Amino acid sequence: MKNIKNGFNALALAAMLAFSGAAFSYNAQETNINTADAQTISKSLNGIGLKKAEAIVAWRTEHGTFTETSSIDQVKGIGLKTVEKNKEFIQY
Repeated sequence: MKNIKNGFNALALAAMLAFSGAAFSYNAQETNINTADAQTISKSLNGIGLKKAEAIVAWRTEHGTFTETSSIDQVKGIGLKTVEKNKEFIQY
C-alpha cells in the first residue's frame, strides 16, 4: 500500500510540474524589435532565447529596421511558428 501511495504522490508531483511549466512559458509582452536590446527581446517574446534575440539585433544592424511582423522570420533560427506565437506582441 505504501508503494502505491508513493507512486501516486510522484505522479501528482510530475503532473504539477508539467502544468506549472506551461503556465510560466507564455509570458510574451509587446516589444519593439527595432529598438529593444537582445536581453529585452529574449525576456519579452515567447520561444526566443538570448541567442535568437542577439540574432535579431544583428540582423537589424546589418539590414536595417523591420518593416512588418512577418519579416522577423528572415532571421536565422526564427521560423513561422515563432512569428505566429508572437505576432500580437511584435512591434516595429
